[in-house]
Amino acid sequence: MQLTVSGHHVDLTEAMQNYVENKMERLERHFDQVTTVNVILTVEKMRQKAEATIHITGTDVFANAEDENMYAAIDMLVDKLDRQIKKHKEKRADHHRAEGAEKKHLAE
Repeated sequence: MQLTVSGHHVDLTEAMQNYVENKMERLERHFDQVTTVNVILTVEKMRQKAEATIHITGTDVFANAEDENMYAAIDMLVDKLDRQIKKHKEKRADHHRAEGAEKKHLAE
């Protein structure tokens, strides 16, 4: 997984960068076909905003989150991405094979 973290109107500290890297590892545990992740952290007045685009096999996933605290915004962002990746993984799964086996079992 190739991770790019950039800041807009914010000084990216090493702690912030490490925090994002650790959180994004969680996504890779759920779906190992994540190729690239682009994260942009932005500060606009009192709003801390985190947004990310993830390129996975077959599609791109985008999410953003806002909070008064940057670390909370990153947490919310990772939660949103995690839900979207799980949903994408479910769509890719072949449910028809299990359905057919179940019907066959019921017919016996």
